[in-house]
This record gives sequence, structure tokens and C-alpha cells, in this order.
Amino acid sequence: MTLRMPIVAIVGRPNVGKSTLFNRLVGERWSIVDDRPGITRDRLYREIEWTNRRFVVIDTGGIEPYPEDEIAKNVRAQAELAIDEADVILFVVDGQSGPTAADEEVAELLRRSGKPIVLAVNKLDHPKHVERRYEFFAMGLGEPYAVSAAHGTGIEDAMDAVLSHLPAETPEREAPEAVSIAIVGRPNVGKSSILNALVGEERAIVSPVAGTTRDAVDTSFVYDGTPYVLIDTAGIRRRGRVYERAEKYSVLRAKLAIRRADVVFVVLDAAEGVVEQDKHIAGEAEKAGRGIVLVVNKWDLVAKDDKTYDRMVKTIREELAFIAYAPVEMVSAKTKQRLVKLLDLARHVADNHALRLSTARLNEVLGEALALNPPPSHAGTPLRIKYATQVGTKPPTIALFVNDPERLHFSYERYLENQFRQAFPLIGTPLRFVVRASKTARLKR
Repeated sequence: MTLRMPIVAIVGRPNVGKSTLFNRLVGERWSIVDDRPGITRDRLYREIEWTNRRFVVIDTGGIEPYPEDEIAKNVRAQAELAIDEADVILFVVDGQSGPTAADEEVAELLRRSGKPIVLAVNKLDHPKHVERRYEFFAMGLGEPYAVSAAHGTGIEDAMDAVLSHLPAETPEREAPEAVSIAIVGRPNVGKSSILNALVGEERAIVSPVAGTTRDAVDTSFVYDGTPYVLIDTAGIRRRGRVYERAEKYSVLRAKLAIRRADVVFVVLDAAEGVVEQDKHIAGEAEKAGRGIVLVVNKWDLVAKDDKTYDRMVKTIREELAFIAYAPVEMVSAKTKQRLVKLLDLARHVADNHALRLSTARLNEVLGEALALNPPPSHAGTPLRIKYATQVGTKPPTIALFVNDPERLHFSYERYLENQFRQAFPLIGTPLRFVVRASKTARLKR
């Protein structure tokens, strides 16, 4: 039996140090930190343990009392969703600036939630500044705790107060292992729209402005009895176009998201086709050894005839020939056309990615491949492949034991891969080979 952990949401107006405090609690630089307001936009979740209590902490974007632009409105909506989810709210204010009208507006929002509130007065970095916390008694939220997220001081007292309000962990049913899916692609191809359409709620901010999503965001949900974790990521630009420090972190975070996923949805723009950066992004997923699905979004914008689908698939196969094993699905996040198929496809690819192959069947297929097309000789000495065995999963990895590893040319290795793919369910997953000298070959040396 698993336990549902309590949730603590870190909230406040922009640029009061919420993400710095989040990183301090998590123990690593996970949330992007910058000295400009508005860097955190989506809500980030991390499980932590504090004095033997486990709970989930959420970092949120800064709440603006009267947001004017669409992104600011969405950031506020994300923070409000985090407040609804939370058991305890850690309200962060700026001790250097003192109470502001914006702080009062946020405080009123939090009072209406009815949730326990712990007030953390941040940026009190020097002992002589600690007395500034008393100004915040006027907010009527109880004891203001003087903290410095940057230096780690005062946090223990604030967290003791948080822990005093945490409910006990509650039992949850055991669930099968979740399929984790990283949604990656160039900026503005519709990654967040796909996530929202799949989950059925405004879980990630959607905006037509390229570069809206900066952090990698995890969203858990269950579909048809299978748990999934969707990781929405910042759009990956070409390296020469990554100007801002915060955007560099975003691109790095997207690459890390690829490496911790089971399956990567590489999102392409149907209206633009495959561009060079799409190849780079798909290459990152292939290099990481993840399962891959090519998701062609905005299919609703393409003028179609009875050959359009086939032409699009043919073009994608030609441009991305190095991942010919990846299935292609045409979708529209806007109309939700074929979106549900993506989850079934992801589960299928994840199963293939974790596939274990019978050694007997492997060698049977290997024997048939060798008989059909024997390895070429080099300098009169033929390559002899003695046997094969699986040595890893995620992706499936096969060890080939040969008389001389240097004689196995990549073209013959590709031939063997094709033979194994015909024999086993390997759609969507890379297949890796490890070439080793057989025991008899080593003895001869």
C-alpha cells in the first residue's frame, strides 16, 4: 500500500524569492532562479523529506493582483490551482520592501482558501534586519518567520510551523508503474496544448507566444487504468539562438526531461514540416535511448487530399531516417483529433522499450540472419558471430559475442538490427548492440 503525501504550496507575489526557497527545500537547483520577476510560470512539484516527514512541495509563479496580459492571468490561475491542491500554504513576502498592497491582495486570496498559512518573511539576510518581520504582523496571518532563502537561515523555524499543520499521510491503492512521457519540440509547436488536451484541464499554461514554458513540468494522471506522467518542457531552440541565461536553463531542463522519460513525444508542426532543429531534437531523444513517438500537431491546418497523409509520412521518414522505428501520428491539439491514440501508443512503445527477449529465440533469429546473409570476410578472415544475449532494457540491449569485434562493420550491424526488428515487437524503441570478443577469441589472444 502506498501513502498519499501532504502538499505544501509556496505562493506570493512576483520576485519575493519563492523559487530560491523551493530550491533550498528540495536541496538542488531545480526551479529556475533569476533576479527578474516572472521567471516561474507553471507549477513545479517535488517530493521532499524534512525532519522525517515526507511531503510534496509546489513552486508557483508570482501572483499579480490585477494581471493584464494573458500570460500573467495564466500564471495566477496556475497558482490558484496549487492553492486548491495544497494542505498548507507557505506564503512568502519580501522583508526588504515591507508589506505591500500586492501582498495584502495575495493574503486575502489565501484567507479565502481556508487553508493553514505560514508566513515567511524572506530576504532578511543579516541579523540586524530580522526585526523587519514585525511589520508583517499587521497582515493578521499570525507569526511572521524571518528567513533568508539565499543563505538558508531561519528556514527551520518556518518549516516547523509548516509541519505542525501537515495532515498525516493517507493510504492509496497500489498502482502499476507509470509511463513517463516527455513532450519536446521547437518553441510554439503546441506542446503545452497537447498536454492540456490529454489531461483534460488547464494544467500547463498555453499561449501563442513562443517560449512560454520555461520549466519542465510533471503532470500525473490515469487513463484506461494506466498511470501516466507527462513532462511538458520548454521549446528547444538552436544553440546560437539561446540568448538568455534563464532560457539556457530551460533548454538544459528539457534535455534532462528526455533522459528521465520512458517515451519522448517529438512534436512537429504539420504546417511547417520537418526542419533542421526537429532533427536535432529527435537526435537528442535517440541518443538518450528513449522510446520515441513522432507527433505531428496542427494537422487541422493542413489542406488535404487523399494522398496528403501518405506524403507527410514519406517526407518525415526521409528527413528522420535515423529513427525509422518511431511511429508517426497526426494529431490536432485544437480539435483533439487522434489525441487519445497517443496514450495507447505511448504505453505500447514503453512496453517495447522495457522488453525482455528470450535468449533461445534471439539466437534462432541470429542463426537465420547469418544463413540468409553471411558476414563479409576481411583480409581472408571471416567474421564469426557465436551467439547473442540480452544484457539490458530501456532500451533493449543485445550483446553479440564475436571472434573479432573490429570486424563487425556498422552496415552489417544495421542488417542484424533490421532482422531483429522483424522478429520482435520493437516499434518505437531504439535497439542497442554491445560487441564483445567471445571467450575462445580472448584465449587465442
